[in-house]
Amino acid sequence: MGIQIQEKPQFATPYEWIGGEEKVKALVDRFYDLMDLERAYADLRAVHGSDLAKARQHLSWFLTGWLGGPQHYTDRFGHPRLRMRHMPFSIGLKERDQWLACMDQAMGETGVPEDLRARLRESFFQTADWMRNTNG
Repeated sequence: MGIQIQEKPQFATPYEWIGGEEKVKALVDRFYDLMDLERAYADLRAVHGSDLAKARQHLSWFLTGWLGGPQHYTDRFGHPRLRMRHMPFSIGLKERDQWLACMDQAMGETGVPEDLRARLRESFFQTADWMRNTNG
């Protein structure tokens, strides 16, 4: 039996892997830009109101912490309570799928590494599916 050498992970957190706060912000900005630009995300865009500035900031803060970076969102607002905060909005299969497609497109267009993108796709699906509050 020889000594097994385990490789140290290249990145301690997905936050480091994605490239830090500026990359998270770029991802979120592209996500909301696509929501405005692509007809495929029209239903998703419709539930966000006319001004996306607050949504951009909140998602950027949330994802930064969720990925393992500074806890900007929870420092300001406490526990995210995602499902409760989204209950006023009708979220069904269509909205879930548009959110996931828009985020996946944004990840691709902002250069999220493919291995990380695949892992995030799975995590985003689990969360987005859990957020559904209608059958449709």
